[in-house]
Amino acid sequence: MKINVTVNDEQLEMEVGYDEFLVEALRRYGFNSVKRGCDTGCCGLCTIWINDQPTLSCSSLAVRANNQKITTIEGLQEEATDFAKVLVKEGAEQCGFCSPGFIMTILAMKRELKNPTEEEIIHYLTGNLCRCTGYLGQLRAVKKYMGVV
Repeated sequence: MKINVTVNDEQLEMEVGYDEFLVEALRRYGFNSVKRGCDTGCCGLCTIWINDQPTLSCSSLAVRANNQKITTIEGLQEEATDFAKVLVKEGAEQCGFCSPGFIMTILAMKRELKNPTEEEIIHYLTGNLCRCTGYLGQLRAVKKYMGVV
């Protein structure tokens, strides 16, 4: 089946299977920042935006993205770089595997929440798992990036 999508402001016609998840289709078309993790919607590695809303691409059928606007981290490089600099400055950098999904969630949160509390930040990040570091450094970096500190 063919679907038409806009990925990072570029119109694409994608050939997808009826039962294919969006993470698979995006990776097949070269958007390799979209990672496969748990395949159950629990870890956040596959987070993208559909129409500017964070979405788990491992739980979204590709056919449902027809005529939708998709954003991956490749489409937000300037903002992602700004946040990555804060992560590094706070000593909260990670191995990098979960970073694209984590950063997509942070950037969505920054657009959605103004002056969030620490509890709101923690709640927003509930679906993102990092298996290699603790969360205190990341939380410190997120708070600084959001201007909450």
